[in-house]
Amino acid sequence: MEIQVLEGVLVEVPTADVTGIDRRAFGEFVGPRGELASYAFGWTTGSDPHVARLSIGIGAGNPGGGTFHAVIFAHEDGHAFSLVDEPFERVPQGGPDLSADQSRAHEDLPFVWWVADHVMQHDRRAGWMRHWLLGTTCIQTPEVCERHEPVLFVSHDADDGVWQLIGATDASGGTGKVGHLHHAVDEDPTLIDVLDLPPGRTAVRAGVGEPWTADV
Repeated sequence: MEIQVLEGVLVEVPTADVTGIDRRAFGEFVGPRGELASYAFGWTTGSDPHVARLSIGIGAGNPGGGTFHAVIFAHEDGHAFSLVDEPFERVPQGGPDLSADQSRAHEDLPFVWWVADHVMQHDRRAGWMRHWLLGTTCIQTPEVCERHEPVLFVSHDADDGVWQLIGATDASGGTGKVGHLHHAVDEDPTLIDVLDLPPGRTAVRAGVGEPWTADV
């Protein structure tokens, strides 16, 4: 049996001051031997600093069960986790909310971090959140930036890591608009399927809703 990361619902709610969106993504993890965990992670657009939240629950109904809570933040060229006391979300497989000290002392903490790593790697919403955390730069054609055209071509540069988003109109030198990749996904969530595009690769599609095809 292979490891499964099963995406659940995505809840999006405007913040109280209507300056951003609070996003919370839920899902389930199934390990190779049937180990179960459930999770939730989330981030709030417009907030500063960029820090996301994570809850992972294991062992519902069992003496050793519990829900672990952490923050996720940018670290060097990637992300890192840090356990916290404050609960984030309740998840089906979880038990009592554990404090940071209780989590550190728990015998299953290595399993919980293993789940967290797989969630960040395989849940597409986590890629969206990760680009928000890192402030990933993208260059868009004016037509895409002004939302006159959808993104049909995506490239992830190998040398500088910059992403390029192009519509039906070819890009021309000096006209590109610099922005953040997560904002482009905010406007067009169908970009979520190419957020793991490796450096040096490109992907194309015929239109919004059509499948992406990556180069080989």
